[in-house]
Amino acid sequence: MGPTTPRTRRWRWASLLGSTALAVTAGGALACPAGAAGTNVDFATHCIPPAVSGLPPIDGTTTASVSVDNIKPKVGDTVTVTYTVVTPAAGNPTDLALPADIMTPTGKVALGGAQTGSVTVAGPKKNTPVPGKAPFPSFSMTGTFTVTKPGQITLSPGDYNIHTSYILELDTPCTVITPPAPASETITATDGTPANTRAISLGSASGDAGAGVTVSGTNFTPGASVTLAGRSGTTQTADTATVTANAQGSFSGSLVVNDRTTTGIVAYEGASWNADKGAGPAAYVVNDNTPVPDGSQKLTTTVKAGTLSMSQAGDSVALSAVDFGQGGASTGGLNTVTVKDFRGGPAGWSLTGKVTDFTGPGARIDAGKLSWSPACAAKAGSPSTCKAGSAGTVGTSGATLASTANGTLTGGEFTVDAGLSLDVPAFTPPGSYSGVLTLTLT
Repeated sequence: MGPTTPRTRRWRWASLLGSTALAVTAGGALACPAGAAGTNVDFATHCIPPAVSGLPPIDGTTTASVSVDNIKPKVGDTVTVTYTVVTPAAGNPTDLALPADIMTPTGKVALGGAQTGSVTVAGPKKNTPVPGKAPFPSFSMTGTFTVTKPGQITLSPGDYNIHTSYILELDTPCTVITPPAPASETITATDGTPANTRAISLGSASGDAGAGVTVSGTNFTPGASVTLAGRSGTTQTADTATVTANAQGSFSGSLVVNDRTTTGIVAYEGASWNADKGAGPAAYVVNDNTPVPDGSQKLTTTVKAGTLSMSQAGDSVALSAVDFGQGGASTGGLNTVTVKDFRGGPAGWSLTGKVTDFTGPGARIDAGKLSWSPACAAKAGSPSTCKAGSAGTVGTSGATLASTANGTLTGGEFTVDAGLSLDVPAFTPPGSYSGVLTLTLT
C-alpha cells in the first residue's frame, strides 16, 4: 500500500464481438474502491513536544482515517490496515526548518465490536520539508491483524508518535484524550475455519537499540513455550526471548531489540518459526541514534517508498467471431497488465475484475458467460511471489485475477495475463456486442 490511503486504478475494457475490438480506456486517476477508504474523523489529542524544546504539552485536534484492504473478510483472514493522520495535532516545535524524509511515524489502531484489541502500525521515513514552527505534514502507517471473530469490527485511530532524526533523535508522542476515537471504518467478518488465530500486539512500534518492547499474545496453546524474535525482512535476527502462555493461551513478555535492521517482531511455538503456530510480524522500527565519534561524520541515505501502480500493454483486444446458429466460445487474450509494487511495506496487493452484461442489436449476453484463465509472473528479484487467480467465471460479482500475500517486506514487479472466453448462445442475433470489464488494484 502506498504512503496514503489504499489506492486503486480502474481500467475499462469494452469487448466487441465479431470484427470489433476489445477497446481499453483509462478510468481516471488512482482512487479507493467502494468501501475500502475510511471516513475522516476528528478527535482530541494530547501531544508532548520533545523536552529540549522547552514547550508545554499541546492539546489539539487530530484529523485521521483508517482504511483496510478487505471490508468483508472471513475469520482467519489477515487484514491490512492503513492509518492516515491527515492533520496532526502537533508540529515542528523549533524555529529550525526540518528537511525532507526525517520523520518516522508509528501508532496503533483500536479494534471494537466483535473483536477488540489494537493493531500496531508503522510508516516509512518519508516527509516533505517542514518550516520552523509549522504543522507536521500528513503521514500514513500500515499494519496487519488476523480476524478471530465473526461480526462487525470497528477500527478507530489511536495514539501515534512522530520520531524525527535530524541533529537529535526526538519523539513527539500524541495520545487520544478520550479513547477510543470515533470509528473511521467498519468491516463485517463472516465465519471461517481458520488454521491459526494466534495474534500479537506490541507495547510500542519503535524504540532505541538495546531497549525492550512489550509483546502480548493471545490464542496460543495453553502452557506452551513461546519464542519472541526480531525479524529483518524475512530473516530472523539474534534478538530472542522466551515466555510461557497461561491457561487461557495468553502471554506478555519483553524482547530486547539490538539489531538496527529490525522491521518486525514475531512469536511462535516450537523450535523455529512456523506460520501455522506463530503470529506476526508486528511492525517495529529501531531508532538510529548511534553516537558519532570525535573526528567522524555520520553518513545517512534514504530509500524512499514508492507507490502501487499498474499499466497495460495496448488498448484493444479482438475476440474471435462466432457464427449465428452455432454460437460457442468467442476467445482472446487480455492485454498484459504490469503491476509495480514499490511501497516497501508489509502489504500485499490484489487485482480483481468484474464485467457488465454484453449488449448488442436488441439483445444481451449475460455477464456470467465471460470466463478467464489467469496467469501471473514475478520479475526476478521481486520480494513477493505472484499468485494467479482461479480459472472460471468473471461475472458482475467479480473474481480475482492475481494477488500477492502480506509479509514482513513485500514488493516487486509483476506481469499478469489471462485468456478470455465469452460463451455466446447459439441463436444470438448477428451484430456487435460490448461489455465493460473493470480491473481494480488494491
